Amino acid sequence: MVYICMSLNNDFNIRRIERYLSIVWDSGAMPVIVLTKSDLCDNLTEKLIELDEVAIGVEVIVTSTFDPQSLEYLENQLLAGTTAAFIGSSGVGKSTIINYFLGKTILETDGLRNDDKGRHTTTYRELFISQKGGIVIDTPGMREIGFESADITRTFNDIDILAQQCKFNDCSHINEPKCAVLNAIAEGNMSLERYDSYLKLRREAKYAGLSSKEIERTKLNEMFRDYGGMKNARKMQKQKNNL
Repeated sequence: MVYICMSLNNDFNIRRIERYLSIVWDSGAMPVIVLTKSDLCDNLTEKLIELDEVAIGVEVIVTSTFDPQSLEYLENQLLAGTTAAFIGSSGVGKSTIINYFLGKTILETDGLRNDDKGRHTTTYRELFISQKGGIVIDTPGMREIGFESADITRTFNDIDILAQQCKFNDCSHINEPKCAVLNAIAEGNMSLERYDSYLKLRREAKYAGLSSKEIERTKLNEMFRDYGGMKNARKMQKQKNNL
């Protein structure tokens, strides 16, 4: 399992959750979202509704260091024979949670800065055995999340289902007629922010691992998609010039 940790203060970001989920699904691991510092949140219900729209089929656990029962529930998932990695931004409370699992303070923790952002404490990956016998991996706080590869199909399962209703099988959901995704936006059944996030992550996933030359070639082929790609477009232009 991979526990995606996000604090319920100014660190809370739905678009970042979508990015984390795409990476975790691609890895083959099972994502679980852990919301930390619930004691600092005065609109928890609103945030859970936001998450429910994007974290389809993913368990969400709300925790606070002032609520030992919430941490105990999380700890009971890490029994002998299980392995879990904790990821998230700096200062969201990953080290505090892991210290609880270990029954003592092993990892350094720090408070919030004046801007409500966490201080970076973990600087390298570490592996521990929890009191329940599970293997726990702590990772450094992530400031930026890039793609080596990603599975956006599971992250955007709602869009994938809508796509099956599009008129064209290869619909790009950008400007085609009778596009079910665009219709959902027009009818208010999908937010423009989620749609924009989908397009952005789809572009990144497409270009992940490519060289700058390959990225440029892919962009040109996409630009001339209606003509069968860049080579066909050049061939058609050459034939037109010879007339």
